[in-house]
Amino acid sequence: MTALVIGVDGGGTSTRCVVATVSGEVAGRGYGGGSNILSSADPGGSLRGALLAALAGLDPGEVTAGVFGLAGGDSARERTEAVATEAWRAAGLPGRPSVVSDALAAFAGATAEASGAVLIAGTGAVAARIDDRRITGRADGYGWLLGDEGSGTWIGRRAVRAVLASVDGRAAPTALLGRFGGGAAEPEPSRAPGQAGPGQVASEPPESAGPAGPAPSAQEIVRLVHAGIAESGPAWLARLAPAVEAAARDGDAAATAILDEAARRLAATVGALGPVSGPLVLAGSLLTEPTLLAGKVRAGLAGTVVTARDSAAGAAALALHAAGPGAVPDPLAAHRRLIG
Repeated sequence: MTALVIGVDGGGTSTRCVVATVSGEVAGRGYGGGSNILSSADPGGSLRGALLAALAGLDPGEVTAGVFGLAGGDSARERTEAVATEAWRAAGLPGRPSVVSDALAAFAGATAEASGAVLIAGTGAVAARIDDRRITGRADGYGWLLGDEGSGTWIGRRAVRAVLASVDGRAAPTALLGRFGGGAAEPEPSRAPGQAGPGQVASEPPESAGPAGPAPSAQEIVRLVHAGIAESGPAWLARLAPAVEAAARDGDAAATAILDEAARRLAATVGALGPVSGPLVLAGSLLTEPTLLAGKVRAGLAGTVVTARDSAAGAAALALHAAGPGAVPDPLAAHRRLIG
């Protein structure tokens, strides 16, 4: 009999599950839809599907511990834990899982160090200080209306404001207007990149729908944005982030200014945590992919900076440490082996 642990990384777009042995070897992987309790259509079904897929061919009775790193859990803790426990039991697993912030899972998936910090920028943005594998401080993460400064949603909102200012003469022309060309432009649906995380944005710039035509009016742009938000929620704005990236690469002044300000705000968010001991992990699609924003953020950071990798493996590593005395012969060695 080989004892097993489970780690789950659940975001708004996708859910990933890793089953690992206590020596740190991956025994199974599973995937599901979004499991953010605040924004996903069926978080419980996504968790259950990912668990069952990862456990295929394995004995659920051999699982000794599980950790779920879930986005949105901090805002609805009781409901998130209930949904996670229900999915766990539906998969035939003994006991119950621990539910932690996705930021903690992202940190553990990038380093075996016990302390440090993590900065996440995807659809949303948040920073967390970590001491002895526990979150002891947070900055931002207040959502699109009150915070998430420097996130994909924040960038998209700034892009719309820049376009409107350009259209009505309050600012110089910007190439970002071309993303709304013909009066019918709409960003493509967001696609989940390989790095799951708290918030994911489209990996390519949105394209205009329909043939090129006269520039849309401010009213047309406002109607388009309100329709997108009504259909997909405020996260719709994050789909404009790749367009800002593309325009900045082409030298557009408005787009460049938006990314410069986003980088400053993200650096200020992590700086608000104060001095930390250990590495700083960068997570979220805006910081793990080779974006201009990632480069600007890195340029403003000091110390050891590590890019997030496999947050599901990170959650499983946390389960190794939480399995209890004697359950895992060498948790640190197993953690290092698990995250590669």
